[in-house]
Amino acid sequence: MTSAYDIVVIGNALVDVIASADDAFLAESGLQKGSMHLIDTAEAERLYGRMGPGREVSGGSGSNAAVGMAALGRRVNFIGRVSNDQLGAVFAHDIRASGVDFTTPYAADTMPTGRCLILVTPDAQRTMNTFLGTSAMLSETDVDYDLIAASPLTYLEGYLWDAAEPRAAMAKACEVAHANGRRVSFTLSDVFCVERHRADFLRLAQGGVDILFANENELKSLYETDDFDAAVAAQRGACEVSVITRSEKGAIVLTKDAAITIPAEPAARIVDTTGAGDLFAGGFLAGFSEGRALGDCAVMGAVAAAEIISHIGARPEADLAALVAKRLG
Repeated sequence: MTSAYDIVVIGNALVDVIASADDAFLAESGLQKGSMHLIDTAEAERLYGRMGPGREVSGGSGSNAAVGMAALGRRVNFIGRVSNDQLGAVFAHDIRASGVDFTTPYAADTMPTGRCLILVTPDAQRTMNTFLGTSAMLSETDVDYDLIAASPLTYLEGYLWDAAEPRAAMAKACEVAHANGRRVSFTLSDVFCVERHRADFLRLAQGGVDILFANENELKSLYETDDFDAAVAAQRGACEVSVITRSEKGAIVLTKDAAITIPAEPAARIVDTTGAGDLFAGGFLAGFSEGRALGDCAVMGAVAAAEIISHIGARPEADLAALVAKRLG
């Protein structure tokens, strides 16, 4: 079975509203800096009313990664749920204009398209407040499993694990992919996601998927330890490939037989860290899909992450393919 796509991505389809804020605003709002909070309609309206001027940019962790993959020459299809409303039209236009195929039909319900209210503090940390809307209602009927069966690689977003229907849809995607000899990649997404779903995430991390992405804090939370080296030892060899990002410390790529450390790429400036992990995963998987060495895949991820933190928003503004070519040749 041949595929029109190198990678299929399943994730939240959201529109980001990004605004600057200071630490005092976060404290007054009861928000923990650097984390992702799920909010309801009422809280979304209250917080939006208190935020400063915002910039609307299509987002969602998996869709950000998909855009990075496409920017690096991969053929990508994104599966996510939006409504036939203003923000749904914005999302669909933006992701297609970025070179990603988006063929999921509009949701038939009246739940609005999801949005993420992102507060960026002067230290470039982002605090995300997410109203998932119809995105969280993704079900098996929204997923084209023929695409999963044919695609060499499927990438799943951990943020989407909270609700039962999308969780079941992604579990079936894993089954279909593996039944057809395909690889599955999964990102732990956030410490709070790990805390809510540790048993499921451990099962996935311990061989339920082929390629795992996590940052340092997520991995330590997964194994309930403050010792990073102990967490690395626990994860090493559990999947075919495990990729652990460490912000300015770079990243570690783990296999059964090797631990490859790569430094962070220098950024022109650090403005907004929104999407850094997403673009790292997108860059890494773009390289993996091309058959590159794991160390080079990690460099591609680091290059993409360095570009994304140099400006507001989680979609690339520079030519990622040119940046990678300059770095790796």
